[in-house]
Amino acid sequence: MRSHLATLLEDFRRFGSERAVVRHTGNRRKSTSYEEIARLAGRFAALLDERGILVGDRVIIWAENSAQWISAFYGCMLRGVLAVPLDVYGTVEFATRVASDVRPSLIVGDQEFLRSLKGEWSQLAFEDWLDVLPAKEMVAAANLSRDTPLQILFTSGTTGDPKGIVHTHGNILASLEPIEQAARGYMRYERLVHPLRFLHTLPLSHVFGQMMGLWVPAVFAAEVHFESRLVSARLIETVREERISVVAAVPRVLAMLKNHLETEYPNLPMRLAEAQEKSSIRRWWYFRDIHSAFGWKFWAFVTGGSALSVSTERFWTTLSFVVVQGYGMTETAALITLNHPFHISGGSMGKPLPGREVKMQPDGEVLVRGPMVSSATWSGGSLHPRESEWLATGDLAKMQSDGALRFLGRKSETIVTGSGVNLHPEDLEVAFEQEPEVRACAVVPMETASGSEPCVVLAMRGSDAHADTILQRANAQLAEFQRIRRYALWPDPDLPRTSTGKVKRAEITAWLANKEVKSEEKEQVADEDWLLRLIARITGENPPAEGEKDLRLTEDLHLDSLGRVQLFSALEQRLGLPINEEESSKVETLKELRQFVMQSGRLNAEFDWPSERARDAQNIDASRLTTSNQETRSRSERTSPTSVSHYVYPRWPWSWPVRWLRSVFLEVVLRPLVWLLAAPRIVQPSLPRTSTADDSMLIVANHVSTYDVPLLFFALQRSIRTHTAVAMAGEMLEDFRRARRQGSHWPNPAGPIAWFLLSALFNVFPLPRQRDFQRSFDHMGRVLDRGFHIILFPEGRRSPDGTLADFRRGIGLLVKQSSAPVLPVALCGLGNLKMGRGRWFRSGRIEIHIGQPLYFGANETETAITERLQLAVKELLTA
Repeated sequence: MRSHLATLLEDFRRFGSERAVVRHTGNRRKSTSYEEIARLAGRFAALLDERGILVGDRVIIWAENSAQWISAFYGCMLRGVLAVPLDVYGTVEFATRVASDVRPSLIVGDQEFLRSLKGEWSQLAFEDWLDVLPAKEMVAAANLSRDTPLQILFTSGTTGDPKGIVHTHGNILASLEPIEQAARGYMRYERLVHPLRFLHTLPLSHVFGQMMGLWVPAVFAAEVHFESRLVSARLIETVREERISVVAAVPRVLAMLKNHLETEYPNLPMRLAEAQEKSSIRRWWYFRDIHSAFGWKFWAFVTGGSALSVSTERFWTTLSFVVVQGYGMTETAALITLNHPFHISGGSMGKPLPGREVKMQPDGEVLVRGPMVSSATWSGGSLHPRESEWLATGDLAKMQSDGALRFLGRKSETIVTGSGVNLHPEDLEVAFEQEPEVRACAVVPMETASGSEPCVVLAMRGSDAHADTILQRANAQLAEFQRIRRYALWPDPDLPRTSTGKVKRAEITAWLANKEVKSEEKEQVADEDWLLRLIARITGENPPAEGEKDLRLTEDLHLDSLGRVQLFSALEQRLGLPINEEESSKVETLKELRQFVMQSGRLNAEFDWPSERARDAQNIDASRLTTSNQETRSRSERTSPTSVSHYVYPRWPWSWPVRWLRSVFLEVVLRPLVWLLAAPRIVQPSLPRTSTADDSMLIVANHVSTYDVPLLFFALQRSIRTHTAVAMAGEMLEDFRRARRQGSHWPNPAGPIAWFLLSALFNVFPLPRQRDFQRSFDHMGRVLDRGFHIILFPEGRRSPDGTLADFRRGIGLLVKQSSAPVLPVALCGLGNLKMGRGRWFRSGRIEIHIGQPLYFGANETETAITERLQLAVKELLTA
């Protein structure tokens, strides 16, 4: 039994250099050890002490998930200060309202959030706090106990006004200790797979996110990987490359990954139907290709925050992955029930954890009491004790024969029809969720002349032409009293949601009240302007009205090649679609873009997936399925990302033997040769000496000749040039690798040798001009993480006369993703020599001007970064 949560920091110090947090942001990867978090927490506690922030005072934390977030939270815990975490997806108005209520002594977090707050509160940005935190560390306050207040979590759920829930150390320990005790019997097996790695996709400002990000990993000394880009392909790649064991996510992420796999593996529906009767081990072997895609160490999903649909749970369990569901509320400091990972009760939220008393009201509402229930709320600037020991959850559930709870819905969302029938929206939504054309749905009440009736609001994957048929198919699976007669089409690709994936029913209900609804007499057409709104956010310009003209993405909407990358990346993240760059490059107009999005959505919609009822009856027409899947496979081969011939991004040049060979080549061969032939003059006022991974830089220069890279290696100081990689035209490198001659059908036998030498001696990698940008940017992130600097030529082509051309906007996007300083360099005098005005050999005209590293804030736009870099190089050229 722990006396308080701060004792976890003693474990952190014992874990020492074991990795605690890995943050994946942009294209970078930043890791922090348990000992570093403990030290940062102690230093932040010392800062609070220096500023006179005492027990019971409030500190707001508003930032994305990071090691700094965790350290600030634990630092507050050490001093008995109440942490007030804010949702990064919340509005500035909400944050200001919370701040006005709690009157914080300090607000810490990411600079971009803090700048948006209006008020006189003291602030400290995580970007600055290493320079501000005192060197000394503070230990836990002597008066900490299980009754000490820990944090205030403000939540509005999906309806109602925000409210502050106060948690004590004891509330959290009541959920953590049963897990810690149950884990002891398995720790001897954990050593065989240590370290466990959790991929965490949830905000730390929510109880489920805290349970999987702050508390459970500490039990196992596990690694927590924070991922903010919820793109299916990226998540699966991260799981595989980082050897993740468990993914913690809301049900929406599991549904998104399901859709991705159904597109990537065209015959998956048929295989799932065939595997229904197989044992778990046989299913694992049968789907070994999918397990290989996720990596052999991955085995489980832990999900919460909202109800997981039966079809999604069945999908993953049939693939022989473990799906662990839990049920809890902010008021219960996370967990009321939890499925045991090795004794899953399918379709349920699990059994109540030890120490919880659960009872059911006659109407099915769940009541709970125990040490995990918050005993106080915060409002009006002070704490208010809870009056009743029993918490009415507002959730409806059914107790199964094995003692597990099955979620039925929210009591407040029960629809009472004009005929007096009670309908639970979740029961009705199940019939629509299994329809492949439906991306998301919500059943909400609608007022009619005869009283309240259910109306289903649909967000479609592709065309809305099949909506009537979907309604008929869904009604065929519902009882007569449950059948729905009205539907509406949501104008955006997905329904509005909270940061934990819950549908905002109140917002949908309000929207529905002002909309025409599809019935037998009326017709509803979805508004597609969301695409124009998305493009406007990328370009920063107001798009023209479409009218009768089919707008062109380049000429009318001003999307350049990198803008297209941002567009299709945003589409993939927003829709969960696997975007094929080869096919997307053919999209030229807004009309074609709409058709492309609809076609991508229909890849899943056109699968002839057997219905739940058909599978239960084992009434499956195998020949029809085979034909359908063959047709779908041919479509998928044309549009699936796996069919694209990607560029090769070698990592073998990072190995120490090749690095040693490259260092010898640069020092013994290249630099003496450049000095002998060109004798360039180097102008560098005060170049900082750097070689650590944290100081990795992007080196940008103007591009004049084929000799630019050797000249740059000559000019850069040794600690930099021996740790440098070069981004080279991807099309040229690919021609070398494939033994193709540029602009000719004749082969180039020396091409592979040239590719090998360039990779080994200059550490080059491809930067394509037409497609595969994001994959190249992701590779650059890995290069920077390994401690290499990167040479880039943002003009994208060589200048015929040395005149500086406009930088491509992609350099701004790369800098934002990489969060790395940029070193500008100017190659002067090459233009005249290239034009034949003078001799090359030791001409004395070549000068290399090296500037100061430039740093960019999180709020700077891609366009502003690009302009600033171009100006820096231009000033060096004219110096």
